[in-house]
Amino acid sequence: MHTRKLDSRLFVHLFFILFSLLFVLPFLLVIAISLSRESDVLEHGYKLIPREIDFTAYRIVFRNTSEMTRAYGVTAFQSVVTMVLSLTIMSMCAYSLARRSFALRKPITFFIFFTMLFGGGLIPSYILNTQYLHIGNTIWIYILPSLANAFYIIIFRTFFQGLPDGLIESAKIDGAGELRVYLQIVVPLSKPVFATFALFVLLERWNDWFQALIYIRDAKLYTLQFLLQKILLEAEFIRNMARDMPANLQNAGSTEIPSETVRFAMAIVAAGPLLIVFPFFQKHFAKGLTVGSIKG
Repeated sequence: MHTRKLDSRLFVHLFFILFSLLFVLPFLLVIAISLSRESDVLEHGYKLIPREIDFTAYRIVFRNTSEMTRAYGVTAFQSVVTMVLSLTIMSMCAYSLARRSFALRKPITFFIFFTMLFGGGLIPSYILNTQYLHIGNTIWIYILPSLANAFYIIIFRTFFQGLPDGLIESAKIDGAGELRVYLQIVVPLSKPVFATFALFVLLERWNDWFQALIYIRDAKLYTLQFLLQKILLEAEFIRNMARDMPANLQNAGSTEIPSETVRFAMAIVAAGPLLIVFPFFQKHFAKGLTVGSIKG
């Protein structure tokens, strides 16, 4: 009996190890292609092991180190600041809506839910941000429009409603105010949902390039994703120009201009920091998703 139980457990472990490799292999493939020569990729296709190690793609991505470092700094700053401020604002709003003693919680909840169904669109948003708020071409264009998400507020509220009322009432009997209850009772008990939405907001802000495309004209405020896209477009433009040159000029230039390997190198450059951050959120991630979605 014990041997049969051990064999079944070993089978389960082997199954999940092999299943996990299905998620690891694509990432290893991206690394391998980014370290390959462009000609090898075009001739032999994608290989898990490079035929020859080549750092040309990374040299193109990091050809201007100061520009890349600045883009990393802008992206990290706006991602972290937006994450902290948005979690604070959304959780405090949700805590108010979760309190049954708050008289306006139903109309405000409906107003927040209504914004999930209808939006003004790009042009009104652009006019509001540039003509009225005057945050176009500033670092605040990345932060202020992203501070609240109606869906996240609803999930926060649902999670807070599932917390025991006795804890809050006992704290109030002991003389604690709403702010103290929120900071010392609600927040510590809500680590899973906080960690989950912290990761969501961080991923959303880290991968954003559209705000820079629409609002930013100062190269010092470019985000990492927008700068990488700009580098890729420049590499493809130069490659297309070289392809359209006369034959005698093409033979004269022996420099290979990669574009396929540059795509994969940019994926590694963009995803690298988040791969380091993710394990810190993983412990609370699954619990925050499930509990926050079914309670209430």
